[in-house]
Amino acid sequence: MPAEPHLTRTDATRTLTPRVAAALLRYRIAAFVVGVGLLILCLTIVLKYAFDMDWTVQIWGPIHGVLYAAYVLLAFDLSYKARWSLWGLLKVLLAGVVPVLSFYCERWVNRTMLSGGRI
Repeated sequence: MPAEPHLTRTDATRTLTPRVAAALLRYRIAAFVVGVGLLILCLTIVLKYAFDMDWTVQIWGPIHGVLYAAYVLLAFDLSYKARWSLWGLLKVLLAGVVPVLSFYCERWVNRTMLSGGRI
C-alpha cells in the first residue's frame, strides 16, 4: 500500500502579496531588534540598582523607547495590510514589552501568516 503523501512546507505555505510580505519582513526585523533592546534595558536596570550605574538606563531607556515606537508602527502597518483582528494586534503590541516574548510572538506571526491563518 503506497504511503500517503505528506504536506511539505511549500505545500502548506501561503503565497503572500508583495506588500504583505515586505511588511512581514519589516515586522520580523523590528521584533528581533526590540527583543534584544528590551533584554539590554533589563541589563541596564540591573546595573543601575546593583552597581549604582544610573547612566546606563539614562542612555538606553530613550533608545529602547524609540525602538519600541518603531515596532508599534510596523506592527500597525502589518496588521492593516494583513487585516488582523484587534485582539491579534494587541497581543503583538504587548509582546514588545515583555522580555523574550517578542521572539516567540515573531515566530508565531510568521508561521501563522505563512500557513494562511488569521491573526
